[in-house]
Amino acid sequence: MDGTFEAPRYGAASLADLAPSVLASLGVAGEPDVLGLPPVRRACVLLVDGMGWQALLANRAHAPFLSGLLDGATVMTAGFPTTTATSLTTLGTGCPPGGHGIFGYQVGLPGRDRVMNSLRWDPEVRPETWQPRRTVYQRAEAAGVRTAYVADGAFEGSGFTRASARGGRYVPADGPDALAEAVASVLRDADRSYAFVYHPDLDTAGHVFGIDSLQWRNELERVDRLAETIAGALPADGVCYVTADHGMVDVGPDGRVDVEADPALTSGVRLLAGEARVRQVHALPGAHADVLAAWRERLTGRAAVVDRDEAIARGWFGPVTPDLAPRIGDVLALAYGDTALVAPRAEPSESRLVGQHGSLTPEEVRVPLLRVLPGA
Repeated sequence: MDGTFEAPRYGAASLADLAPSVLASLGVAGEPDVLGLPPVRRACVLLVDGMGWQALLANRAHAPFLSGLLDGATVMTAGFPTTTATSLTTLGTGCPPGGHGIFGYQVGLPGRDRVMNSLRWDPEVRPETWQPRRTVYQRAEAAGVRTAYVADGAFEGSGFTRASARGGRYVPADGPDALAEAVASVLRDADRSYAFVYHPDLDTAGHVFGIDSLQWRNELERVDRLAETIAGALPADGVCYVTADHGMVDVGPDGRVDVEADPALTSGVRLLAGEARVRQVHALPGAHADVLAAWRERLTGRAAVVDRDEAIARGWFGPVTPDLAPRIGDVLALAYGDTALVAPRAEPSESRLVGQHGSLTPEEVRVPLLRVLPGA
């Protein structure tokens, strides 16, 4: 490695540490308060999909409310891969990816010649079996803390929601105004309460137009107003923490490497999983070493290529439960700079996206933790 990457800081300041610290601040016994959060009766976590730390700093003029909180902010890291499915499950379970097994946007199904899109799920995969850990919602409810998952109604009851956020009440809220109203309501529902709020629109703008676009900045302004509205609706004994699941980098046409078009990159490959910034390659029996060597040679200067054992040894996933390890690709390619390892035939829509994420560059792995107090 050449120092381009930043490893997740599990157990110090990562998304895996956030929810347990919040629960500890609500008085839930046995939850580690790694982040040292002050005691409260009601807490909210607003997750803004795609609002990386670097991009927020670069565009602080478009987010005056959030920028006013930067001096007291904590710079956290997402888990690996830096992608929504992994991060939301990390937040929902309070453990690194190696413990919950949602290892990316697309994951190879062990024993089957196909991949599963973690966000869209697979009807043959039972969510509670694929991700069996108790969620933070289940642990909080057992301790007498009322919980709510506030998000677009389209996600309610999905396989991914069952895997990452089961145990709490799902509160459908479509759009920023509905999200703010729902937070104000659910935080007052019980003597102790925890609300998780998911807002996806900034990520969508980044994917379609890039983070260096007017559309992304306009969406950041709307996010800023949402956070300010939530602050104005917080009860006196409440707090809201604003964070993100990952950052993003912009990729132009010259940065796209078609991994389906190069015979050297397809030889010996059984399944191609992951996403454009972090490919997970499952090799045919006996082809592991050849695939590793070919991908390293062809992607020199464009991506760091390691095998599964090296990725686990580097701690990128956190401690990996042994029976979950086969879900990880035999070979992983983590993109540098503005490279994207696209697969236009298998993933026509994803391959055209401008904003991409999944790798471990600072732009992708660093996320903010901003503390919003009532009436701020």
